[in-house]
Amino acid sequence: MPQAVSASMSRCLYAVLLTAGLCGSAGAALSQRIAKIADPQKVAEYSINVVEPNSGATVYSYDSHKPLIPASNMKLITTAAALKCLGANFEYRTRVGLSNGTLVVIGSGDPILGDKETDGKYGRRSGWVFEKIVQALRDRGVSEINDIVIDTTVFDDERVHPSWPVRDHNKWYACETCGLNYNVNCIELTTTNLGGTVVVQVEPATTFVEIANQVEAISSGESAVGSYRTAQPNKIIVFGKCKTKDGPFKVAIEKPAGFFGFLLAEHLARAGITAKGKLIEGAFCEDEEFQPLVEFVTPIADVLNRANTDSLGLAAEALLKTIHAHGNPDRKNGGWTGGREQIARCLTDLGIPTGEFKIDDGSGLSRQNRLTTNAITRLLLDQYRGTNWELFRISLAVGGEEGTIDRYFNEPRYQGKIHGKTGYISGVRAFSGVCFTDRGPYIFSVLSNGPKGLSRDAINDIAKAIIDEYRVAN
Repeated sequence: MPQAVSASMSRCLYAVLLTAGLCGSAGAALSQRIAKIADPQKVAEYSINVVEPNSGATVYSYDSHKPLIPASNMKLITTAAALKCLGANFEYRTRVGLSNGTLVVIGSGDPILGDKETDGKYGRRSGWVFEKIVQALRDRGVSEINDIVIDTTVFDDERVHPSWPVRDHNKWYACETCGLNYNVNCIELTTTNLGGTVVVQVEPATTFVEIANQVEAISSGESAVGSYRTAQPNKIIVFGKCKTKDGPFKVAIEKPAGFFGFLLAEHLARAGITAKGKLIEGAFCEDEEFQPLVEFVTPIADVLNRANTDSLGLAAEALLKTIHAHGNPDRKNGGWTGGREQIARCLTDLGIPTGEFKIDDGSGLSRQNRLTTNAITRLLLDQYRGTNWELFRISLAVGGEEGTIDRYFNEPRYQGKIHGKTGYISGVRAFSGVCFTDRGPYIFSVLSNGPKGLSRDAINDIAKAIIDEYRVAN
């Protein structure tokens, strides 16, 4: 026999039914808008999913369970998993101290130590890390040290992902991932034509790299300057033509721990502190005497921001390895294999079928990654409903305002209302995030693969269509 339904329960049931009805009606209209943008007969593989997060209702879906290459949308998965595994209060802590006259630097895997963008945010000048170390030594009256030991054992020794194209290894977005990173493991090169002679400036200035200057000075025509590596580590050939000035442009270096140690030794020498011994990359035994000098702390929020707002690959790869390291009893030896396994567990815990994802790296540079738009929206929905949503949301780029989509969505009706993560590698375009419409937020994900896939403009127009569909007329 049916039981009576209370008035309050009836109101709740009415609200749920009304929401479902609105989603169904609006979904049909949204489908028509999107169909005008993305005709499935005219493009290669693509997938779209749009979800109303408060009800969890899917308001539009096209091939949402089809695994595709996600490019940098992979960073959404990595950063969300990092928040879940490491927590919102996690901090990278790089420690510097003395041990029997040896200067010891213990890396934490921090991907943005000495990062120009982050330092600018906090008003820190270039080289401040080394200035702090020098000052700490002076405060203790130290004018001479023995060796400099760099401990990078928080991560394993695999610094270059095997799936990354070799041609990209000197690019900033494919820089090495190390237990001690500095200046996003890059130098910046600037070429200047000084009266017919081209000078190459390196920042930060260091003898760690050798520059072979093959740039031609020109007085007319177009300037174009590039660089490539040689078989000799950190010997970089700079080539092209320079009319006035080109750069700065980033070039990834090899052996980041050595890069940091070399810069440190150079700063010590300029400060009058003598280093008598060697620069050693190796494990520091925690049982030995260690007198702390200075500690550099980076909150996870800053790393999430650089990964999602600015699409910094190093931030995502370091987070993946950190997830693995902190899952180990000694919190060391974080690597891609262990990180992949833990991220995969995060996805399966959300009920995402294993056939809807393949994790290869953390940044999305690898073409071996696979995701579905269903998997991405479910992960974003989990973030939206969790306690860390605000922290995650502010890590995203903002249309017309910040990050990789600051030059898009500049119209008043869209500006500041589309928060998301773009993705691009050859033949792949992606965009996922949340649209804040007049009728509330809508989570979306768009993936497109193939040389004739959806254009960036078309993908952006899909996000605009969501804003337009749920606009309240004045």
